[in-house]
Amino acid sequence: MNCDLDHLAVLAATLEEGAAWCEATLGVAPGPGGRHALMGTHNRLLRIDGEGFPQAYLEIIAIDPDALPPGRARWFGLDDAAEQARLRRDGPRLAHAVLRASDVDVMRQGLIELACQPGPMLSLSRETPAGTLSWRILVRDDGAIDLAGHLPTLIQWQGAHPTEAMPASPLRLRAATLGGLPARVRQLLRLRGVKGTDDGPAVSVTLDTPLGEVTLRSDP
Repeated sequence: MNCDLDHLAVLAATLEEGAAWCEATLGVAPGPGGRHALMGTHNRLLRIDGEGFPQAYLEIIAIDPDALPPGRARWFGLDDAAEQARLRRDGPRLAHAVLRASDVDVMRQGLIELACQPGPMLSLSRETPAGTLSWRILVRDDGAIDLAGHLPTLIQWQGAHPTEAMPASPLRLRAATLGGLPARVRQLLRLRGVKGTDDGPAVSVTLDTPLGEVTLRSDP
């Protein structure tokens, strides 16, 4: 069982700031996304699939100011006060990688046996003009990400994948590295197309863009 890179999460203080960052940094405006009622967030999406990275996309995500309080911690650590202050001060940033697995239950149990805390399974869905998107995803109750923010989130789509309804884009993901993953975790995940290392940033990627080659890194 292998894991593929499903999408990259770029956190933003507001979705408008995230879209502006995308245009300035990658030379492309992000496409539409949707709202996540359970998490009180919303997003915009952009395909980045390239050779070795089928169905990969970029997600710009922010707290939805029009949503009701979710009554739980939001994913990707978006409720963390220090994270929010940083996003307001420094602007949007690449923060996290989400991996696609064919059986998230098995992968979750494997991570737990390796003393990781990936969180419980959530079954979510949202309506789109192209139909319903449904997925299962591991999210900790406190919204934190294990291994000091380095453990990638695991997702399993049920039915259609969101890239099927996304227009083509000029962006192509050329290389991706996930850092700070112990060897036993890398062996479990069996990363396909993605390099895993013991140290370094949680995620670093190189993309071909209309502005040329662009490299993005999360914090080491």
